[in-house]
Amino acid sequence: MRQDSTQNPEGAPEENSSTRRTFLKGVGLAGVAASLGPFSTAEAALRDHVGPAASNVPTDVSKVEEPMETQTSRVVAGAATTVAATLKVNGQARRVAIDPRASLLDTLRETVHLTGTKKGCDHGQCGACTVHIDGKRALSCLTLALSAQGREITTIEGLGTPEKMHPMQAAFVKHDGYQCGYCTSGQIMSATALSGEGIGASDAEVKEAMSGNICRCGAYANIVDAIQEARRS
Repeated sequence: MRQDSTQNPEGAPEENSSTRRTFLKGVGLAGVAASLGPFSTAEAALRDHVGPAASNVPTDVSKVEEPMETQTSRVVAGAATTVAATLKVNGQARRVAIDPRASLLDTLRETVHLTGTKKGCDHGQCGACTVHIDGKRALSCLTLALSAQGREITTIEGLGTPEKMHPMQAAFVKHDGYQCGYCTSGQIMSATALSGEGIGASDAEVKEAMSGNICRCGAYANIVDAIQEARRS
């Protein structure tokens, strides 16, 4: 029997299918908005990133602020695809227009264009995406970008430079604490956070504290040596 042109391949009417998609999208975005809590204020959506329903947004949006709930409601209604936010990354305010469901990892790499933070497993299991939030290590792949508003975000790019390396970076170079290098930024970010976590002086305690950072090349002995030297310096 010829399929009716008003139905999708699964046989459900397009109107109903669209309604289901809209409902599911709305539920997801509403959950994001509800989870933001104290981070519920952001700058107004940029003109280039909002839909036609927001065509009256002034050209100079730097002076306009809207509650995050208002912005996410606009996304749910289909009038916009992004919300505006300001993230403080490596001491600099970065104004971004992002999907409200975007992770901090994807925002850093794809929007802010700081690619030193690596995407490994994208499930919080390998540690390659480790950054500092307010001085404490955090897995950026499991962190909503919007939840980091108003907080100090530090990436490997903000730790040191080739000309003036952080002591931990210099120790990793000296002790060959890497092979392919893919996990190295996450290893270093975790290692530099240890000083504020009350970790003991023994190698065993360092290994336990660093157990969330996986090195598939197996450079663990050199990594521990590098961390211990940097901690003593």
